[in-house]
Amino acid sequence: MSERKRGACLVCGENLTYYPKAVEMECVFCGKTELSHASCEKGHYVCDACHAKKGIEVIMEICQKTDSKNPVEIARKIMEDPYIYMHGPEHHVMVGAVLLTAYRNSGGDIDLKEALEEMKERGSQIPGGVCGFWGCCGAGVSTGIYMSIVTGATPLAGRSWGLANRTTAKALEAIGELGGPRCCKRDTFTAIRKAAEMTAKELGVEMDCPAEIVCTFSEENQQCLKKACPYHR
Repeated sequence: MSERKRGACLVCGENLTYYPKAVEMECVFCGKTELSHASCEKGHYVCDACHAKKGIEVIMEICQKTDSKNPVEIARKIMEDPYIYMHGPEHHVMVGAVLLTAYRNSGGDIDLKEALEEMKERGSQIPGGVCGFWGCCGAGVSTGIYMSIVTGATPLAGRSWGLANRTTAKALEAIGELGGPRCCKRDTFTAIRKAAEMTAKELGVEMDCPAEIVCTFSEENQQCLKKACPYHR
């Protein structure tokens, strides 16, 4: 595979059609049958697991090799890989993974390999399309998972429970203020910045986040907000 198709379908490159009510569909790759709110205009359906599989492998590999303290830089390197599509549930793992990596490289005390495996397990449970259907972008939720992992939060925890939820809230608020339609790159950059701010303020670990982020994926996104997006140049 050398390049991404411009449309969202991994089979034919056509755009996706979203349905207000879930419909039973069969994944063209693994044959699994399940309820989904989306297929391409030609009827092709790819389940979240098949869509994200190769991308998550790329995320794990790059995060375990880099010594960068800049989560945006790590994310951009991952995004350049052809298996990281313009949109998709792989971003739900990516956000938390790059934050964990930059946190460790910036002096945070975690076992990175173990933390990344936990991020993969938790982030993979966030379905595609939750930004519109649940009202909580998976990139934003991923920041809460990140904070939960580094602080050891559980449903019975005190401060760390609150901190994980507040991190998610900060990310979702910033994502929501920019408005739709969805853009996994815009939402990823926004979530990372907010989580890095919370990490510095609450945990005292400073990541090397850039003052300005410039997106280079606009041409791949047919719904790009262009000048209304803070990362568009």
